[in-house]
Amino acid sequence: MRPLLKGDGLALVRGGRLLFEGLDLELRPGEALHVIGPNGSGKSSLIRLVAGLLRPDAGKIERANASLADEGLALDRELPLGQALAFWKGPRLGEAITAFELGDLVHVPVRLLSTGQAKRARLARAVARGAPLWLLDEPMNGLDRKGVGELDRAIIAHRASGGAVLAASHLPLAGEWHSLELGG
Repeated sequence: MRPLLKGDGLALVRGGRLLFEGLDLELRPGEALHVIGPNGSGKSSLIRLVAGLLRPDAGKIERANASLADEGLALDRELPLGQALAFWKGPRLGEAITAFELGDLVHVPVRLLSTGQAKRARLARAVARGAPLWLLDEPMNGLDRKGVGELDRAIIAHRASGGAVLAASHLPLAGEWHSLELGG
């Protein structure tokens, strides 16, 4: 089984500060990696590096097609939610809207969504793409218990279908995860 993510000897410097070096990571279909560590340890930077938004200062990274859900909304705030999500042309859009119970909100302008609704929309946008690798940065921030349950179910289903997840979170994640501690 070919890995969906493989990083060898990764190093990253941000703001003149070494966040990590000599970091090896690998995720195969069905696997999940929970990145933990104190604020400023490089958790979000690692997610951004894997997403291709940052370049490593050393090492090499290979990954399958990936979906990123971070604090960036990446949805047109003036459009109704359904149209804003449809912009991304994800093959699993309907499934994602259902998974995060956004059906009643598809006609509501994105700017009027609550914090939790906007977070569920970010997650739905990532799920809708149908990418085998999910990159989730603090995925539970802003979610209520129901939203966390929706996220847990989506991750379980994704992994069961052969997908992999890399998530950075201060909070515990449901299910079995490998863990990587940065700055520890």
